[in-house]
Amino acid sequence: MRNDVGSRDLRLPALGLAAWAGALVGLHPGVLTVLPGRLGWWLGATLLGAALGWTLLRRRWTVTAWIVVAVAVAAGAGFRQQSVTEGAVARLAAERAAVAVEVRVTDDPRPARGLMGDQVRVRVRVERLHRDGRAWRVRSPVLVFADAAWERVEIGGRYLTRLRLAPSRDADLAAAAAPLAPPRIRGDPSAAWRAAGTVRAGIREAVSTGGSPERTLVPALVDGDDADLPEQVKTDFRTTGMTHLLAVSGTNLTLVVGFLVVVGRWCGVRGRWHYVLAVLGIVGFILLARTEPSVVRAAAMGTAALLGMAHNGRDRGIRALGLAVLGLMAWDPWLATTVGFALSVLATAGILLLAPGWVDAMSRWLPRWAAQAVAVPLAAQVACTPVVAAISGEVSLVAVLANLLAAPLVAPATILGLLGGLVVLVVPSVGHLAGHLACWAAAGIIWIAERCAGLSLPVITWGTGALALAALTLLCVLVVAVTGPVLARRATALPTVCLLGVVLLVPLPRPGWPPDGWVMVGCDVGQGDGLVLRAGPTAGVVVDAGPDAAAMRRCLDRLGIEQVPLLVFSHFHADHVDGLPGVLRGREVGEVLVTGHADPADAAERVLASVGAHTRVPAYGETLRVGEVLLQVVGPVPGSPVAGPNDASLVLLAEVRGVRILLTGDVEPPAQAALARSLTGLRVDVLKVPHHGSRHQDLDFLGSLRPRVALVSAGEDNDYGHPAPETLGALAAAGVVVLRTDRDGDVAVVRREGRLRAVR
Repeated sequence: MRNDVGSRDLRLPALGLAAWAGALVGLHPGVLTVLPGRLGWWLGATLLGAALGWTLLRRRWTVTAWIVVAVAVAAGAGFRQQSVTEGAVARLAAERAAVAVEVRVTDDPRPARGLMGDQVRVRVRVERLHRDGRAWRVRSPVLVFADAAWERVEIGGRYLTRLRLAPSRDADLAAAAAPLAPPRIRGDPSAAWRAAGTVRAGIREAVSTGGSPERTLVPALVDGDDADLPEQVKTDFRTTGMTHLLAVSGTNLTLVVGFLVVVGRWCGVRGRWHYVLAVLGIVGFILLARTEPSVVRAAAMGTAALLGMAHNGRDRGIRALGLAVLGLMAWDPWLATTVGFALSVLATAGILLLAPGWVDAMSRWLPRWAAQAVAVPLAAQVACTPVVAAISGEVSLVAVLANLLAAPLVAPATILGLLGGLVVLVVPSVGHLAGHLACWAAAGIIWIAERCAGLSLPVITWGTGALALAALTLLCVLVVAVTGPVLARRATALPTVCLLGVVLLVPLPRPGWPPDGWVMVGCDVGQGDGLVLRAGPTAGVVVDAGPDAAAMRRCLDRLGIEQVPLLVFSHFHADHVDGLPGVLRGREVGEVLVTGHADPADAAERVLASVGAHTRVPAYGETLRVGEVLLQVVGPVPGSPVAGPNDASLVLLAEVRGVRILLTGDVEPPAQAALARSLTGLRVDVLKVPHHGSRHQDLDFLGSLRPRVALVSAGEDNDYGHPAPETLGALAAAGVVVLRTDRDGDVAVVRREGRLRAVR
């Protein structure tokens, strides 16, 4: 039996790659126009002609087919891109025109956070367009950012409305739009869409009696509906490489269709009728999970995986993968530029090309089912690692372990959730029972994700530059080369597994961190604030938690913080509170202080729900002693104008081991002026620069503090331009040492031998 990749017929996968390359060229023709004038096009045409001539003379028809497919897909993608970006809707969007339209809703309304409050995001297809007495019949995709009136629109329905168009940054959209009128129904969704909506509602109803958060995970496993899933669960799934379970993926389709085929076999379905039943299951799955491109992509990859898992179906699966890529590029060439598509193709290819050989190797000393349980997630993870690192800057070390442990629970949770959603429509009590059992399985998955994310070294940070990713790709190739021989023998496989276990479970030494005598650390949490004041050997006062729970958790872990006797949120913006789960994970948290300005309201509610009765609003001037930390609340100043959440930030004056620190939240110049009037003559050693070092500062006030060290917490390459050059220039001119988390990572202020130092 052939187990090596080189012995496989890879002509159809190569055809899929040719289509993929053609789609990329068609959507981004600039790759052919790098040279001056039309030289790039002439060169491309010459090379194409030469290749065709060579293949015709040598009768290499396979290569000819690859070239023809690439050219055909490129041409189709180019024409479709042009129709989207240069059609009537795009032209009117450039004018920001107001138009009357008839639209068909192509996706469920989804909540979105906007600058003016919560919004609803709805993807539609404009089919009729009217402006100034002119009418167009079009088929242009548009993303509508609307108010609550659009929450009731149904996928598949047709509506009349008026829109204000604007250019879109997304290549597959003709425009973005804001409604000027509520939607009026023109045509109801089809019976198939209504049935799918009924089943989705049934799934949510079936699990409604289960516990939280497991009842929110089951719909995500069945049909990708993760709207209500807590952010901490999503974070744990990202850390452990289990995010594919929360989105519609080939795994979902494989389980659902496989279950349907098994039921059909029990009911007497035989022969070719199995294929008919599978096709019906695939169509039903697409309707249930919605027909957006990511769902169709997942269905195509899942179908290839199903063929690969069939008896002697490995070669069929590989061929099906190539045809799936070709079909998807012809159907929706914009998939070629999406990370989800790349991950799906790589994972499926890894499972089909690598896993069978590894299964055969391990089957020499393991039961075959156990070998398959290890090989499948390992193959998918190795294949996807470079792409995951490119988008996240991290390499998960626990992904294979987490997916291996969760695998026995994924199928029961998914199948019982679907079964409950169907049965609850007929026999509610039985449907609720199935849903309750699904929740039990989902609770086990959440527990596994939580425990694996909490291991000593669940992920390692990896660069996203070309050199770092090339090195990681070579490392993955090396892993592929040595994995088969290592796994083939118990004597090499078991010590390797034990070594990996030691790496995951035993904390690695971190020489020099935290530095001796540290009094304050600014955590690198991205575009946000996450600060720690030393309250004791393993205790810290945390002021804000940044936007990233995983980054905040890692910073506290590196500092050895086990207790947080006081947690302070300066205000409720996401870049200060969304990392709260990272503080709570594995730590004792005492009192929580918050601003009295509960805006945004939804974020304030999430914080209160997470920390409960421990939360209070401190009084102005209140003083607290927490271990080695002495704190006084100095802002917001009573009677000062509060223009919004930023100016309502809690401002704290802290002293740790004789080092005086001013923590300013995101206060803007009006609030800074009020602080200047109330804190006349104040001098500090360390200043946490307000609002991530933005250009909106009262520089006279900041200069009057005469800090020796200024800490700027900002995200690398953020869209806000933080920190501003003029702010940094004013601090540098005053002789202040500036620490920046966007360039320096975690930064510490240290008092050692009576001297103040900054450690990067």
